[in-house]
Amino acid sequence: MYYNILNVRHPRQNKPISPSLVRQLFTPYYLLVPHELPILKGRGAVVSPANRFQPLDYVRDEDVQDDEPQPAPRTQFYIEPARSILVTNDSPDVGFDVGINVYRGCEHGCMYCFARPTHEYLDLNAGIDFESKIFVKMEAAKLLRKELSSARWKPRTIGMSGVTDCYQPIERKLKLTRGCLEVLADFRNPVTIITKNHLVTRDIDLLIELAKYKCVAVNVSVTTLDQELTMKMEPRTSVPRRRLDAVRKLSDAGVPVGVLIAPVIPGLTDHEVPNIVKAVADAGAKWAHAIPVRLPGAVLPIFENWLEAHFPDRKQKIMNRIKELRGGKMYDSRFHHRMRGQGEMYEQMKKMAELHIRKYGLNVEGAELSAENFRRVEAGQMNLFDS
Repeated sequence: MYYNILNVRHPRQNKPISPSLVRQLFTPYYLLVPHELPILKGRGAVVSPANRFQPLDYVRDEDVQDDEPQPAPRTQFYIEPARSILVTNDSPDVGFDVGINVYRGCEHGCMYCFARPTHEYLDLNAGIDFESKIFVKMEAAKLLRKELSSARWKPRTIGMSGVTDCYQPIERKLKLTRGCLEVLADFRNPVTIITKNHLVTRDIDLLIELAKYKCVAVNVSVTTLDQELTMKMEPRTSVPRRRLDAVRKLSDAGVPVGVLIAPVIPGLTDHEVPNIVKAVADAGAKWAHAIPVRLPGAVLPIFENWLEAHFPDRKQKIMNRIKELRGGKMYDSRFHHRMRGQGEMYEQMKKMAELHIRKYGLNVEGAELSAENFRRVEAGQMNLFDS
């Protein structure tokens, strides 16, 4: 696969370009109204809703015939100049308050991804732009080493990643996530990883080293066991059997690993929860958590139009069930409510998941992450294999 890496810097002044000007670097792929957007091979979104900060409408190019196939846009990668790599959050709904995002945007293309609206801050759209225009932080490992070396850093668990997948396809080439794991292993700083990609097993040597000091937990996301549905819903992720294989390899290596059954989509994937729990337990997962789908901002029209394109006969049923799951609303952004639902349907879904989690012996023990072995390491002082 060919990757075109572009540096987002002013061509003459050689300095970073502000986000408000980034949009000038992009040429719109096509302009289409939502109900006429075609299904693009290898892409999750079938619409590119107007940016909330740049209210532009997308209209179909009349020169394109209805039966003329639309080529999928080639992914472009842009180097993002970054001054720091650690980001903080105050959400009580996630298990860490500090995270690392070496990528902005995600080529995995999961059509339901809650992170899609973050691309709107770059004057891009949450649809095709989010999965085809990816920003990379090439100095991630260097920045992380500098920040962990600072006396201001209080050792605690770091999340990789809180926004986009740290093992999306380009990681195979750039190895930015691996570079960060090398630093974390040197410092023995705990990290929790969330991914849908089998590529995580590439770094099993580093994960084993981190596990020696109770410094790692891996969460593999398993949404469905249906490969055909995966290719529609999460087109560039690892297929289900590969995710289960990742769980098995990590477990066999002694790396604490669990599974996020997320998102659970009522009327589409909720019936799979019992089989998913059994499959991940058989693969060696130690824990599993089921999280219902959430549709913030531009994700709602992307999700709704995806249903119209792939499951028109089930669209209304699914949308109604999501609304019922959320207490009559399509989304609830409040802390302590975003990651869960309410009402009878949610309670039934929750109890079903808990029943099978107990049945297959999961959640008896979790990952006990600890920062007690943290050490500050100067550049060139030692490496992760030093005693």
